[in-house]
Amino acid sequence: MTTGSDLFYFSAGKIASLIRRRELSPVEVVDAFIGRIEERNPSLNAFVYKGFADAQRAAITAERAVSCGEELGILHGVPVALKDLFDFKPGWVSTLGGIRALKDNIANHYCGFAERIERAGAIILGKTNSPVMGFRGTCDNYLFGPSRNPFDTEKNTGGSSGGSAAAVADGMLPLAEGTDGGGSIRIPSAWCGVYGYKASFGRVPSIIRPNAFGGDTPFVFEGTITRTVDDAALALNALSGYDARDPYSIDEIRDFSKEIDRPIDGWKIAYSPNFDVFPMDKEIEYVVGNAVQSFEEAGARVEEVKVGIHHSQQELSDLWCRLITPMNIATFETFKHAGIDLLTDHREDFPPEYLRWMDKGYTMTTVSFFRDQEIRSEIYDAMQSVLEEYDLLITPTVACMPVDNTADGNTMGPKEIGGESVDPLIGWCLTYFVNFTGHPAASIPAGMSADNLPIGMQIIGRRYADQDVLTASRVFESLRPWVTTYQLCANRDL
Repeated sequence: MTTGSDLFYFSAGKIASLIRRRELSPVEVVDAFIGRIEERNPSLNAFVYKGFADAQRAAITAERAVSCGEELGILHGVPVALKDLFDFKPGWVSTLGGIRALKDNIANHYCGFAERIERAGAIILGKTNSPVMGFRGTCDNYLFGPSRNPFDTEKNTGGSSGGSAAAVADGMLPLAEGTDGGGSIRIPSAWCGVYGYKASFGRVPSIIRPNAFGGDTPFVFEGTITRTVDDAALALNALSGYDARDPYSIDEIRDFSKEIDRPIDGWKIAYSPNFDVFPMDKEIEYVVGNAVQSFEEAGARVEEVKVGIHHSQQELSDLWCRLITPMNIATFETFKHAGIDLLTDHREDFPPEYLRWMDKGYTMTTVSFFRDQEIRSEIYDAMQSVLEEYDLLITPTVACMPVDNTADGNTMGPKEIGGESVDPLIGWCLTYFVNFTGHPAASIPAGMSADNLPIGMQIIGRRYADQDVLTASRVFESLRPWVTTYQLCANRDL
């Protein structure tokens, strides 16, 4: 059994298949990817925790299972990574996105993703970079610094799952975890030229304690970042399915890998170049506008639409910040109960923009919360109205190209686009509306800029119609394959 350089850009499905046929060894695969990470991670800062010893032990166990003819999971022996946020594996460090006071904080339980991905046979190699508490669309923090884009290491990866997206694009992994409370799977997927999938709310169970209902304001998701649509469907097979610990969990078993092989002729697709709200980089608008027309080659009908959103970008980005603040505060209160007052004793660990929102959060009223939910409902109604008439809604994923990394641990998004002011935390991300509503959505590579930077296109489906989003993505991938773009990453200077 041998491995070669092509291994690093094999799909997760191909690696699992070769292992089942005994053409690849789990031990050799894990050792090869560990070597890849050691060689290439210093230039990207994608991995912030290396669980290599645990992974090598798991690989030995996986190899023994193959040799003994045991029943193997659908991802048996496939190397993956967790994100360093609300993502836990017993005995592993969890800094919640680079909080310096938590640099030695050890988790004692599994998150849902880790539990299910290991049950499917995957082997977790480590944890990837994220901003503090995932509270922005870029990836940087005071403890670890920024994650760097494998297409241009001067640029940021996007966030909050920035380390995961960089690792997958750079061939360090075929599949990595992302979490998504405002676009954190889709934003870095757009900037790093990979496929990020966020399922319908409840499709992938999320185990949150002490408040089991804490992941709905806005809807927060665990999902995957991959290089192929097939891998996203395969991972969804592993991650989805009922879990009684999640009160929102859907009791439904589907084989998404089989369901995505369908034609889309006759489908009606709505296209919004800006969600009625966002100022857009002209190159992104052009590339995505051109890309969406590809669906007509497959027999679908594409129509530009107004979504019917009547609030400003600033109003809506502020809404997202207010709605996700209680989840953040709940985390701090849990730590306070355990004797660690992060916001009082370790304020220097947090960016000023984040502290401003946390301070506001402690003064928000019940009345203001209900008003915010009413605006959120308006967004839901507007999205539903479009998707009652159309099978899919397509937009750009983000409104700007990747920003330059800064040296202060606080890389931000743009403050303006095309001369119009935007909120630098998330006001340039056309993703968080879907976290208000719970619809399935993906970011798919739409093309490249003149400077060879990836541009992402967001595909949104009807609630619980995950197979439609995956089907359309698969069709687009066949018409506009992006696999050759990774050569730019593979050939970069280390």
